[in-house]
Amino acid sequence: MNATAFIVIAIITIAGAYFFLLGAEFVGLVQVFVYVGAVAVLILFTILLTRRDIVSERGINWGGVIVALAVFGGLLWIILNTTSLAVLAPQFEPLTVKQIGESLMTDYVWPLQCVGLVLTVALIGALILVMEEKIER
Repeated sequence: MNATAFIVIAIITIAGAYFFLLGAEFVGLVQVFVYVGAVAVLILFTILLTRRDIVSERGINWGGVIVALAVFGGLLWIILNTTSLAVLAPQFEPLTVKQIGESLMTDYVWPLQCVGLVLTVALIGALILVMEEKIER
């Protein structure tokens, strides 16, 4: 449950720090609505539906801690040694919602339809899995 709350906070922070400050309010709001409204709720329901009662307390997974620290150190080293952070971004005219919609409905119709189809199939599959589990009990 705490992990879901932290991912919601991270998504809202990313939307605020990147999209809203860069002037792409539409993309920031879409990120907040889609990821917080749908993905975080999906993660929350997945946790609630698959929760198992654990009797014994487990200790700290030191292997996971070492891997996480190694990944963090590697990413930090890469970020600090990147020279492209000093380059100024070129000025551009911000996109409007109308331009984004026209682009989605003309140039990206097939990818948009494929994503919709994949999400529909995933939703139906999740419902079937939940229904089968409840029937078996």
